[in-house]
Amino acid sequence: MGAAVFAALALLIAACSGVASHYRVSRPVVPAAQLTITPAAGASGAKPGRGVTVTVAKGRILTVSAAGGQHRVSGSFNPAHTAWHSTWALHPARRYTVTATAVGAAHKTVTSTSSFRTLRPRVVLHTHILEGAHQTYGVGMPVILTFSHPVTHRAAVERSLHLWSSKPVAGAWYWDGNETVVFRPRAYWPQHTTVRFLGHLDGVEAARGVYGTANLTQSFRIGHSLIAVVSTSRHHAKIYYRDKLFGVWPVSTGSPGDDTADGTYLTIEKGNPVLMSGPGYTDFPVPYSVRFTWSGDYMHDAYWSVGEQGYANVSHGCVNLSPAHARTYYRLAVPGDPVTVTGSPAAGMWDDGWTEWFLSWKQLLRGSATHEAVQVGPDGSSLVSPASVPPVTARAPLHTARPHNHLAR
Repeated sequence: MGAAVFAALALLIAACSGVASHYRVSRPVVPAAQLTITPAAGASGAKPGRGVTVTVAKGRILTVSAAGGQHRVSGSFNPAHTAWHSTWALHPARRYTVTATAVGAAHKTVTSTSSFRTLRPRVVLHTHILEGAHQTYGVGMPVILTFSHPVTHRAAVERSLHLWSSKPVAGAWYWDGNETVVFRPRAYWPQHTTVRFLGHLDGVEAARGVYGTANLTQSFRIGHSLIAVVSTSRHHAKIYYRDKLFGVWPVSTGSPGDDTADGTYLTIEKGNPVLMSGPGYTDFPVPYSVRFTWSGDYMHDAYWSVGEQGYANVSHGCVNLSPAHARTYYRLAVPGDPVTVTGSPAAGMWDDGWTEWFLSWKQLLRGSATHEAVQVGPDGSSLVSPASVPPVTARAPLHTARPHNHLAR
């Protein structure tokens, strides 16, 4: 009995030893990194504004190369290198190729490629910037863009607009209707500032089916500070030049019923002479005329009213100056120089000229589609929370305008 049990045990041990001798430990399978490129390969009619997105599961993205013809597409990674997104919109009606490489947990690299085509726009958006190339403007000058079609996707357009300035400023974009947007600094531009604008409007959907197909660039300069403060009640104009009081000049403004309206305006254009018409005269040549409202208000030479200048208001709404003072102002003035009218019984009218300086900072922000401030400097611009913008230290009239200045006093 004991021998039989022992024999059985021996057989069992031998059998177990045989199983163990053929057993191998299998290694766990490590999944490879999984790349996803959007738009997917073969897509047609991709929306340009969505750009390119590359993501990875179970790995890190090493490189992304994206191009449409000769145009390289810029983009950036998230901190973990698990996602990459293009910076700007893509060009409409163009074929793009995107190649991405990622590495997985086992240090194995994978590569994926997507070729696709963006949609052809039904309507093309054209954009015009008022500022001329390398021209000089006054310290109050806004950046003014006009569009060929009404814009309904305003936030997308705002986010495509970029500014550089040689001296830091804060400001905001403001929509004046649906075909005009302006950038106004919170306070006047510092004099002698160089400004550069770049609108990344290529591929931006401004309204349903309406796309930009080109970017827009411009550079211009802010010149010497020239500011006029006209008192209709005291019959004089204080002229500030290069941040200093330059002169106090006698003037005559609009007579009762033709009052020169309150407000901080900007000079628009000038001519010597300008042909003017009014009650009892037609195409009368007026020397040294600098316009500041669309309705026809000018700072100009009024040699015929020198006797009333400094004492009475006898004009049809313009600011009458002596020949010498008008000539001096005319020679100094460029578009965008602030002209503030005070003490009038008449309130200024919005859009009668470049009237952005009627607005308070809060009103300016409310006119933005993003309701964000724009911080601008030598390295470019960024949208920021208005709460992060330092309090304004500029004081009127030299460096800013008083808010609500268009209201009658």
